[in-house]
Formats: sequence, C-alpha cells, structure tokens
Amino acid sequence: MGLVNKEKKVVSAVVYVRNHEKYISEFIEGVAAVLSENFEKYEIIAVNDFSTDRSVEMLKKSASKLEAISFTIVNLSFYHGTEAAITAGVDISIGDFVFEFDSPIADYDFKEIIDVYKHSQEGFDIVSAAPDVKERWDSRAFYSLFKRYSQNRLRLWTERFRVLSRRAVNRINNSYTSIQYRKAVYYNIGLKTYIHKYKPNKNIDHERKLDTRLRLSQALNYLMIFTDIVPKISIFMAIMMLLFSICVFCYTVFVYIAYDRVVEGWTTIMLFLSVCFTGFFSLFAIVIKFVSLILKLQNSKYTYTFESVEKVK
Repeated sequence: MGLVNKEKKVVSAVVYVRNHEKYISEFIEGVAAVLSENFEKYEIIAVNDFSTDRSVEMLKKSASKLEAISFTIVNLSFYHGTEAAITAGVDISIGDFVFEFDSPIADYDFKEIIDVYKHSQEGFDIVSAAPDVKERWDSRAFYSLFKRYSQNRLRLWTERFRVLSRRAVNRINNSYTSIQYRKAVYYNIGLKTYIHKYKPNKNIDHERKLDTRLRLSQALNYLMIFTDIVPKISIFMAIMMLLFSICVFCYTVFVYIAYDRVVEGWTTIMLFLSVCFTGFFSLFAIVIKFVSLILKLQNSKYTYTFESVEKVK
C-alpha cells in the first residue's frame, strides 16, 4: 500500500550486486516502481562488487526502461564484500533517507519497503526488515553468543534491508572510520531502531548461502570486534594455566617427599614447560588477532576502492 501523497523527501536506494544477473532486473524495476509511486525524488545506486557475469549489462538495460530517475552504478575494483560495498554506495548517496538492500534476491513483497519507511516516520532513525521465520542453527548460535557477550546485550536478527535517516548516516560516519558489521554498528550509535517483521513469500535461503569458511571467518571477526568474548576466553585460559601449574608444582613436591630416590626430573620439567608454552602461545595468538583487528579499524579510513562510477541517467 502506497502513501496517500507523494513524499517530498529525497530517498536513496543502495543495492548490493554480486553476480546477480538472474535477479537484478526484476528487483531494480520493482524497487523503482515502489519509489516512483511514493516519492517525488529518488535515486538508485547499484554497487557492483566485481561481478563476473552479466550483472552490469542487466543493470544498464533496467535503467534504460526507467523514467525520471537518477541511476548510478558503482563498480568496485575487486571483491570487497557486502559491508564495504554498501558503504561505498551510502557515501555517494544524497537522500534524506537511505535504503540499504543487502541482496537483489527478495523474499518479500516490494510494499514492505513503504511499510519500513512508515516506521521511520514514527521517530526511528534505523528501521530494518527481517523475515519472521526460524533462523538457521548457525545464525541462532552466533546471535546468541553476540547477545550474551556484547556490552549492551544486543539481539540481532537476519535482515534483508533497512532504511536509515540522514542523521543516522552522519552519526555513523562521525563515529567509525570503517564499518565491519553494519548491524552491530547501527545498534551502537545511540539512535532509535526498530525491527519490522514480515512473512516471506518464498524460501531463498539456498540462494543466500555463503562459503562456510567465509561465514566462520566473519563470525569470529565480529565477535572479536563487538563483544568481550576474547578477554573472557583469555582470562579463562590464564586461570586454567595457573591451576595446572599449581597442580604440577604440588605433584613435584609430593614425589620428592614420598620417594627416597627420585628419577631425574627432566620429564616433569619438560611437561610443565610444554604446557605453559602451549597456553602462552594460545593466548598470544588470540591477543595478536584481536589487536590486529582493532588496529585495522582505527587506521583504515577507506574501506573500498573505486574502479569507476557510471552516471547512467
């Protein structure tokens, strides 16, 4: 259901594109139809994350069918991933409100776009759309850990798209040099947020799967950056090492007192040293990983590299 009168506010739609030639035309035309019906001025920014198929060609064909619209294609120089690619699109957007579409594969009716926007007019700076379904087991496990160990006990959801006010965009740009995990950043900037739940009209989970190693790597990085799970693991390991060291010490004293003739203590000493060094290097590896991520966040102002920006219309 559209708005009674067209909104005079300018809106931007940033769409992530990565080898989506089968879906991109229908998606762009659907989004454009909804925005055209409800807004006087809008723009669409498609961020091509180094696609190797005909996605760009399909984007240009779709743009040629649209009337009175600003359509921009941002071509990234190499594969960056969703977070950096969306940031690239948001950085050149001009809208009072910015829609972020993580994928052009939609399991929702396009009217949900307006439902989400309506919530933003109720005082929420960030409104996200999430399917009202049971989440994958690995997603549930990750979100459970994230909620348990994050400082403000966030409850995250699997989201499809969201809308941000310009105030939220400015707050994020002033607060972070780079964005590694958008959902966590949005819930940490101190502005009002809302989750809009919808009933999906089809199952697209098999189309959205990421490489298992990539998912695991991203999950570990996000937990290290946005939660205190690493310090707690480090403390736990340190306590275990301390207890083990005490046990070894007590055992050594007991053997020395209980037996008249004690075999040379080379085995015990080497066992003790090997366990201590194992624990030390385990802690060292975690600390190094954590510090490297922090340094990357602090020092990497630019998170994407342009190859070209094509102003199609």
